[in-house]
Amino acid sequence: MNMQKDIKTQAYVLRRTNYGEADRILNLITPSGKISAIAKGVRKERSKLAGGVEMFSLVNLNIHFGKGDMGTVTSAQMIKYYDKILIDLEKMELAALILKKVSLAAESADNPEFFKIVDESLAGLNDGVDTALVESWFLLNLTRASGEAVNLYRDVDGEKLMSDCEYDWDAMEGAFVKHGNGEYGVNEIKMLRLMTTSGLVMSARVKNVEPMLPKILKIAKMVSRAKK
Repeated sequence: MNMQKDIKTQAYVLRRTNYGEADRILNLITPSGKISAIAKGVRKERSKLAGGVEMFSLVNLNIHFGKGDMGTVTSAQMIKYYDKILIDLEKMELAALILKKVSLAAESADNPEFFKIVDESLAGLNDGVDTALVESWFLLNLTRASGEAVNLYRDVDGEKLMSDCEYDWDAMEGAFVKHGNGEYGVNEIKMLRLMTTSGLVMSARVKNVEPMLPKILKIAKMVSRAKK
């Protein structure tokens, strides 16, 4: 049976590895999941593929799959280049972290939603969304898309969270615990819920969110670490 096929897809490059004298092996995240492909001759000075397989850019790729699992890139065209990420060290480091975490997550839970998460996160960084908001949104949604529930509705005792109570986050239990002088109140909880049910653009529209971001990012990091 002939299993050869050609696909056309949008993609982000998660990782590039030099191979041989002029090739690169690409780990890609696409709307259909994670795939690997080789870009032959891409490191040559006049390669037609070079401009279409850059990091931190959305690209259109044509990929041919033969008998093996790895495809071969036959054409590449850049759609968006997030140049503002590359001129800001903080943004570039966060963007690299985003790609690394998605690459690792896709090894065990290859959810097509990972592409959307990368797309919104990199676009947000490039468009000037607060980096703490981008990182929080990314970590919370990557955890959710990896198949792990983020408990933002009931406390450690299974009771519904109350708007007139304050809470701390119990990292061991992965839930809020009631505390008379806790870090988290109704506004932080509402923001966390919005971030796990809506896109980054909508989350960025919330006014006066900046004072809450350190506490929200703290939870996002604890949730992300707990789901390793």
